[in-house]
Amino acid sequence: MADPFLSIQSVNKAFGQTTVVENFNLEVERGEFVSFLGPSGCGKTTVLRMVAGFEEPTGGRIFVGGKDITFLKPNQRNVGMVFQAYALFPNLTVAQNIGFGLKVAGVPKAEADARVAEMLEMIKLPQFGDRYPYQLSGGQQQRIALARALAPKPKLLLLDEPLSALDAKVRVSLREEIRAIQKRLGITTIFVTHDQEEALSISDRIAVMYSGKAEQVGTPFEIYNRPATKFVANFVGTLNVLEGTVSDAGAGKVRVNSEEIALKGKLNGSKTGDTLSLALRPEAISLGRRPGNDASLSGEISDVHFLGSVIRVRVGVGENSISLDTFNSPTTPPPAVGEKAEISFSSGDVLVLH
Repeated sequence: MADPFLSIQSVNKAFGQTTVVENFNLEVERGEFVSFLGPSGCGKTTVLRMVAGFEEPTGGRIFVGGKDITFLKPNQRNVGMVFQAYALFPNLTVAQNIGFGLKVAGVPKAEADARVAEMLEMIKLPQFGDRYPYQLSGGQQQRIALARALAPKPKLLLLDEPLSALDAKVRVSLREEIRAIQKRLGITTIFVTHDQEEALSISDRIAVMYSGKAEQVGTPFEIYNRPATKFVANFVGTLNVLEGTVSDAGAGKVRVNSEEIALKGKLNGSKTGDTLSLALRPEAISLGRRPGNDASLSGEISDVHFLGSVIRVRVGVGENSISLDTFNSPTTPPPAVGEKAEISFSSGDVLVLH
């Protein structure tokens, strides 16, 4: 990547003897939307706070637009921040909240008023300027917080789990709004979330974090389809993990239960007799034989969940339990628990976890 807009270089952060971020590196292009995805305590918010200036790195450097901002104060960075808890001023109107940063910066009143009106239009709440935060829903309050962060025209927008306090339906609509606004403004954005669907649906790239490290950085397609580590494979999306034994290392064959699967080129130095963890996404598996599927396993239906357009089926294959989704058909009843079943898939879709 040539001349990244945001460059986080070998950043570490320790609180006392506890290291919470270790050798974190990331380069973000101007206008890119990058999500930090990971479980609670993985260090994603700490990295965000270091970019914002609320925490100082123990080691490493952070650059924005080629300028070293590692130890600048938050108000010297021209960064907009949106928090999970909205953090609106309860004694100020919506318009006053949005215009707060402009007032602090000494922007003339006429110019500030015009910018506030522009922000209210952008978040589709033009008639709410005179209301107070307590008169708004959670989704509306978060829109106001977003408008307040964007009003001073920051170089960088940072969002720290901004949707986690909202109900599911509002979350989906608001994340789509945030992405649309980000694209329209072309503002470089870092979005922290523990919700994999959220990250996959709106990001240009995702940094999956675990134990203070970036396990993998890539596009949603790469993260989901080509996970680099066992943690990424398990954390992102639904995954079936099967235990298999290498039956013929030279031919790349693995035995699962009593059946062999050919995994040419995927054994990475494993020897005959080694135990491997094999992973398959539910959508890669078919109930019954399908053209193009070169591998199959026999088992028994152990569970069936009717979910409307989709039927989620669980099949027991020896000690393994495999989930797959099949589309509902009004003319074909779902399989019954206890039925014998054959599942098939392409060996090319099998991931070998290390």
